[in-house]
Amino acid sequence: MKAVAIRAFGGPEGMAVVDLPVPVPAAGQVLVATETIGVSGADVAIRSGALASYGFQEGHVPGGEVVGTVTAVGAGVDASWTGRRVWALTGVGGGYAEQATAPVHDVLPLPEGLSALDAVTLGSAGVVAHFGLAHAHFTAGEKVLVRGAAGSLGIMTVQLAARGGAAAVAVTTSSAVRGERLRGLGATHVLDRSGRGDADAPESFDVILDIVAGAELPSFFSRLAPNGRMVVVGAVAGQPPADFGTQLMASFQKSMSFATFSAATVPEADLRAVRAEQFAAAGRGEFETVVHEVLPLDQAASAHRKMDAGEVFGRIVLTP
Repeated sequence: MKAVAIRAFGGPEGMAVVDLPVPVPAAGQVLVATETIGVSGADVAIRSGALASYGFQEGHVPGGEVVGTVTAVGAGVDASWTGRRVWALTGVGGGYAEQATAPVHDVLPLPEGLSALDAVTLGSAGVVAHFGLAHAHFTAGEKVLVRGAAGSLGIMTVQLAARGGAAAVAVTTSSAVRGERLRGLGATHVLDRSGRGDADAPESFDVILDIVAGAELPSFFSRLAPNGRMVVVGAVAGQPPADFGTQLMASFQKSMSFATFSAATVPEADLRAVRAEQFAAAGRGEFETVVHEVLPLDQAASAHRKMDAGEVFGRIVLTP
């Protein structure tokens, strides 16, 4: 089968189309013939080498989220999965391929009315946005800042915060055009990447959901209100400085909190329930999913170049 592998970590040019054997689903897994493949910030971070400490090796096939049809099942999996169109979480890789395996507990049937594009755009982003806001103890009437809101995760966070009754939903983004699109999704204030640029925006926020991290993360502690909470749900700009907590401690009397959040800490049953609910809501038109571009699998390197250049609003989707 055709797949895309990382031959050398660094720039997108280190990715290459390769021929690999069709994987055999292990016990508890299904094999999915892919229809759509999501390109994520995590894929970009892995390819760049930023996550080398996690043990990724050359030859790694990126891609953690696919939609397609189950073609085979491993031991212990109900054979009735075969032939069903599903969304599947493949883990930290394996998705940039014509066929990919996934644990059956990370597979969800597609409901009527939900397209493969919508499902692969919403599947991971929706639950991270939902549980990320919950991790921040967000409640109606609070002011929220979404740092790095132009991707699928940021877009879902904006929509969920607005639907949840936020008093303000500010976003950081790189252009006025993107800002206006985010206003159409529920944002009330548009800031530049430094967190400024809108004189009417709140000076402080009860919740900051940070998808960016990187060197500028500590500067956003000054935008937290007393008892404010910052939760980092992504690190598309890499790790923060080693001493990033110094600024937080300097504001000790404001009782501010900092946390990270990964969906890996959420019980599987809760993830499935929320994801199924969001899929059904999207099928009814209650959420808007944004696809930046659909590219063939063999243009995965081009997709990563666009991600690196900051050109993407929403999600790039690959098709085999």
